[in-house]
Amino acid sequence: MTRRLTAYDLQSAKGTRKWLQLHVDTPAEAAAAVACDITILSCEPDHNLEAIRQAAPFAFLSVGMPHGAVASPDEAVRLGFAMMKRGADAVYCSHSPRFIEAMAAEGIPVTGHVGLVPNRATWTNFRAIGRTAEEAVRVLRAAKDLENAGAACIEVEVVPVRLAEHITRSTPMITMGMGCGTACDTQYLFSCDVLGTHTGHYPRHAKRYADFVTLEAELQAKRIAAFRAFGTDVAGGTYPEAGHQVEMDDAAYDRFLTLSQSL
Repeated sequence: MTRRLTAYDLQSAKGTRKWLQLHVDTPAEAAAAVACDITILSCEPDHNLEAIRQAAPFAFLSVGMPHGAVASPDEAVRLGFAMMKRGADAVYCSHSPRFIEAMAAEGIPVTGHVGLVPNRATWTNFRAIGRTAEEAVRVLRAAKDLENAGAACIEVEVVPVRLAEHITRSTPMITMGMGCGTACDTQYLFSCDVLGTHTGHYPRHAKRYADFVTLEAELQAKRIAAFRAFGTDVAGGTYPEAGHQVEMDDAAYDRFLTLSQSL
């Protein structure tokens, strides 16, 4: 696109296409995503936000409101507007629907979350959510609560495919699916899992397409080797060489000494 993707664009295309979506951590990842026509992104509201926005000027960017960062709907509205001013197109919020309703009433597109919600996992543990009929109804009710609160988008994480399909069919919200098969409006993964950037746990739904841990280890070894060579050269007198420094001719230096006497 030649303009920024909007919530209206996404909702207008609901049911007619599947979108790719990535959570990115750096501007370089954002630029790589849009180079592959991945135009729905999410990120944290950290120091990289403005640079990510600049790297992906036309992408739809859902920015996470840190859980617990606000203690009232008014605070949510204030922080939501601040995040929009910094470049967000939607504000991810795992707080209760009353916070989401307050932001939505002010025209802030909000992304809610059902299923496995990491910020609420003390009540569920980290597992698939909605395998029983009773739990599936609770997930659906939570989705309806978010819809009624005015959310524009909803992350649906690690729920059975048939439940994710039901939610997607029955809501105007854009469903952002992670670990839900192909049921949702977007196919969503974290860049750190796709790139293999860490040695921690990889969720079942993740797929590694690269091994950045090994690449980063190789880069670190090269950094260490280069820094060690620098230290060795300095200690041995082979750095700096004549070409690395600036000289003053004798006449200029003598005049400098004369002029310096007046200081």
